[in-house]
Amino acid sequence: MSEQITELPAVEEFVQFFPAGSNAKGEYHCSECGYGVAVYRTLPQCPMCGGSTWEQSTWSPFRRAVHD
Repeated sequence: MSEQITELPAVEEFVQFFPAGSNAKGEYHCSECGYGVAVYRTLPQCPMCGGSTWEQSTWSPFRRAVHD
């Protein structure tokens, strides 16, 4: 008999989504198209695709230096 083993994703692999209208502060990107926003109050509906779920961007003090 073949036994299938499924593993749960590691905690680091879990992505939390935030719905449009949620109170938020920081940098987020649309989970549908990747459009990025910096917000200080509430997450909007995505102006590019109309998506309503956001992922918080990973913060790094060196992120901008790598891209410049």
